[in-house]
Amino acid sequence: MMDLSHMKPVKVPRVKSKYRRIVTRIPVPESLPIIKTLLKYEPRAMANQAPVIWHRAEGFQIHDPYGNRWIDFTSGIVVANAGHAHPHMVQALRKQINGRLLHNYLFPTKIRARLVKKLVEMTPANLQKVFLLSTGSEAFECAIKLARLYGLRKRPPQTVLISFEGSFHGRTMGSQMLCSAADHKRWITNPDPDIHHIPFPRCPECPWGRERYDHCGKECFEKALARLKKEGVDLRRIGAFFLEGYQGVRGPVFFPRDYVQALRKWADARDVLLVVDEIQSGFGRTGKLFAYQHYGVDMDIVCCGKGLSSSLPLSAVLARADILDIPDPGHMTSTHTGNPVCCAATLAAIEVLEKEHLIAAAARKGRIVEAALRQIQRRHPDRVGMITGRGLVFSLFFVRPGTRAPDTDLGDRVVIKSIQKGVMLFITGNGSIKICPPLGISREALLEGIGVISQALDESLKESAT
Repeated sequence: MMDLSHMKPVKVPRVKSKYRRIVTRIPVPESLPIIKTLLKYEPRAMANQAPVIWHRAEGFQIHDPYGNRWIDFTSGIVVANAGHAHPHMVQALRKQINGRLLHNYLFPTKIRARLVKKLVEMTPANLQKVFLLSTGSEAFECAIKLARLYGLRKRPPQTVLISFEGSFHGRTMGSQMLCSAADHKRWITNPDPDIHHIPFPRCPECPWGRERYDHCGKECFEKALARLKKEGVDLRRIGAFFLEGYQGVRGPVFFPRDYVQALRKWADARDVLLVVDEIQSGFGRTGKLFAYQHYGVDMDIVCCGKGLSSSLPLSAVLARADILDIPDPGHMTSTHTGNPVCCAATLAAIEVLEKEHLIAAAARKGRIVEAALRQIQRRHPDRVGMITGRGLVFSLFFVRPGTRAPDTDLGDRVVIKSIQKGVMLFITGNGSIKICPPLGISREALLEGIGVISQALDESLKESAT
């Protein structure tokens, strides 16, 4: 984690291209009072990104107040799928604000009715109803509740919940219990005894080799079930599996297709729910509406957020009607459910995705990104250990020479140098660079941004060698 209080402005080369502009030292000296105010009044957990003041964000570009401009490869942590401040979204927000309806709790509104109807109509047919909330974590907590309520109807009760090693689902108690990383949940002194984790099917020792990775999932799933049984888990009591469309914390890493298909078949035979976290991966990011559609299966509960609205806090839980209708009236509510301003932003964002064909664009541009990143890997095969991704979410993983160990220092240096050159990235802290620009980014800007990363890597390696 960066200690921004000790960062001093650095003189960097000036940059002036069609999409980038750097004309000051970084961080900008005049920005330091703002940064110091944030450090003083916010928790130190907030201080883990580069000290750049975001003043304006439009399309795929970020502007500070001092004349600098960046190509955005973050989408604001995978939110702005439709682009920052898209004119259609801005117009919709102005119309809603001018209409003088900013909050309504559960009382009916026309705009909420429009949004829920649109969401159900545009998503897979088995998702019959939708519950709107505020954040991704809130949506995931709702999914936990629904899965348990569904399982409690069975005899014996199917209340055991299964998640995957390497998963991340949010910062709230339930979501962190379903995460696997111990450092995320050491504060939970009474963990749920009916939550268990199975290995994510990366198949590092797959006997068929990497080229058969998408064809050994069934065996991996059977091994996972055997491990659960050996650990004393009664498989008859499993009520739900929780998975991500792709694992995002150290990824994106996708499941083998036949693993998820084997999981779906096993769950169907026992009326077990599959719950998918599409908060980071949904709404076009991977070149499909939902990442799980790459696996050729349906899901029983789908958690959405981030790119759903491309801007304001709105999340959603989509599911079959018999699942979402379990709670009685008044037993599943949220203070800001379907906030009218957030609904206006979300409807407009969906319209942009559809009218500008951004989901297909993400699939097409993903091939451009992968080809460019493979070129970087070929130039530095001992330092770029892995490239993962689909659509417009990719990661470049750096390793120490002669090993598979993550090179966190190199990753952070490349990020900082890229930002100094006009490409906005976020610090992952795990030796990787994550590339997830707004889906409407131009091909020219996309390639320019990757070129900057390549240059930053070259410079970082050269400095390390001297």
